[in-house]
Amino acid sequence: MSSKKSTSSASQNGAPGAKKLGARHKARKRAVDFLFEAEARNVDPVNLTTERIELARGDDTIAPVSDYTSTLVEGVAENLDRLDGVIADHLKDWTLTRLPAVDRAILRVAVWELFHATDVPPVVAVDEAVELAKQLSTDDSPGFVNGVLGQIVLVAPQVRAAAAAVSSRTQSDASGETSVEAEH
Repeated sequence: MSSKKSTSSASQNGAPGAKKLGARHKARKRAVDFLFEAEARNVDPVNLTTERIELARGDDTIAPVSDYTSTLVEGVAENLDRLDGVIADHLKDWTLTRLPAVDRAILRVAVWELFHATDVPPVVAVDEAVELAKQLSTDDSPGFVNGVLGQIVLVAPQVRAAAAAVSSRTQSDASGETSVEAEH
């Protein structure tokens, strides 16, 4: 009987399949932490992440930075103006600068995932953002984040399709330029 009790306890404490303790959740939280810190310190979030990767390599007491954390931070940094524009367009009676900084970071990660992480179902991106808001922000933030993302999720398929079309066109333009140059 004691083995059942310990198995139950293990599944509640982060064993495989435990809700909200997965690697991706931890990566999202770490990305939000890095984005928040970078904004507060007015430093580049990608450089901050790189510094943390180096620190973790030299110190076993520091948790390594996951590839997904790096992907999120880099993706948000590369698309910051566009992400902020989309978020701002879906705020009612708020401006982006009035939002708590942690909410901005959470929304940026979630919107990047909605637009760029094709392996992440939209409902997961929204649920994870709401969960992070519960853990890291004000009592009103989870509902607010859910409301904003609920509107953005409606346009995400069009944004993904447009991005794919631009990417496809850019790739065909690049291959066309190569063949034209080869002829000369």
